[in-house]
Amino acid sequence: MKALRTHAAGGPETLVLDDLPDPVAGVGQVLVRVHACSINFPDTLMIRDLYQFKPERPYAPGSELAGTIEALGEGVSGWSVGDRVIAMIGHGGLAEKVIAPASSLFALPDDVDFATGASLLMTYGTTIHGLKDRGHIAAGDVVLVLGAAGGVGLSAVELAKAYGARVIAGVSSEEKAAVARAAGADEVVVYGRAPFDKAQSKELAEAFKKACGPTGADIVYDIVGGDYSEPAVRAIAWEGRFLVVGFPAGIAKLPLNLTLLKACDVCGVFWGAFIAREPARFKAQVAELFELLKAGKINPRVSSRFALEQGSDAIAMLEDRKAMGKVVVEMIG
Repeated sequence: MKALRTHAAGGPETLVLDDLPDPVAGVGQVLVRVHACSINFPDTLMIRDLYQFKPERPYAPGSELAGTIEALGEGVSGWSVGDRVIAMIGHGGLAEKVIAPASSLFALPDDVDFATGASLLMTYGTTIHGLKDRGHIAAGDVVLVLGAAGGVGLSAVELAKAYGARVIAGVSSEEKAAVARAAGADEVVVYGRAPFDKAQSKELAEAFKKACGPTGADIVYDIVGGDYSEPAVRAIAWEGRFLVVGFPAGIAKLPLNLTLLKACDVCGVFWGAFIAREPARFKAQVAELFELLKAGKINPRVSSRFALEQGSDAIAMLEDRKAMGKVVVEMIG
C-alpha cells in the first residue's frame, strides 16, 4: 500500500509517498480501507513538531477518515468486513489502509458519502462540544465566529443556527463572506490581514460591536487568535463566553481587565482531551451530529479534493489559510 509520511520535522513539502506492506489488525483492531481522509489544522502543526502530540516518525498525518472494513482482528465483535465506517485515529490517515481500534469506529450511513463522513467528526465534534459544554449555548444567543469560512468555522455557523442563535461571521475576504452567508450567517464582518495597529484593532472592535448589536456577543468562537481576539473580546456581552479553539494567527495576548469589565469567561476548547476523558459523552454528541445531518441542519462543505499523491498540497492549502470548508484527500485504487 501507499502512505504519505513525515520522516523529519518540516512543512508539507517534506512529506514522502512511501510503499509499505499492508498492516495487520491485532487484538481489538480492524483494518480499514481508506476512501477519504480530511485535513485538519493539527495536521499542519504535527508535521512541524508544533502540536501537543508528537508521534514517533515516520508516520502519516491525517486523523479523520472514512472507509470500509477490510479485516477484523481477534476479539472484535459488532462489525463485519465491508461495513462503512468513520474513525478518529490521531494520525496515519493519509494511507490506503490503516489499523484502527474497533472502539474508535462509527457506522457511516449508506446515504452519506465518504468525503462527507470524513469531514464530520473533528470539525463538528469540536464545535458541538465547544458550543454546548463550554459555551452553554441557548436559543436567542448572539454568536460571533472568527475564521467562519473554514471547516471548523462553518461548523460553528451551522450548529449555532441549529441551536437557535443569531450568528455573526468574521472572515478575511468577500469570497469567504459569501460562503459564510450560504451556511446561514446572519451578519458578516470582513476583516483585514493582521498585524493590526491600535487604530485598526479599535476599528475591528467597532465593526464587531455594530454587527453583534447593542448587547454584544453572548459567545465568541475564536478559531483564529492573534490580533483578532482582543477586538472580539471588546464586542462580548456582559457575562459572555469567549471560547479559545485555535490560533493559526498566533497566541493572543488579552488585556485581562477586559474580562473584569465584561464579567466574561475565557474557556478553552480542547476536544482531543475531552473525547479521551469522556468517551460516552463524545459518542452521544456524535449521535446528535448524525441526527442533525439527517435533518439537513448541518452539511459539511467539501470545497477541495486531492489524490493521495497530492496530499502535501492539501495540507499546504490549509496551512496557508486558503481553504473554504473542508479539504479532503481521496484514495484512488
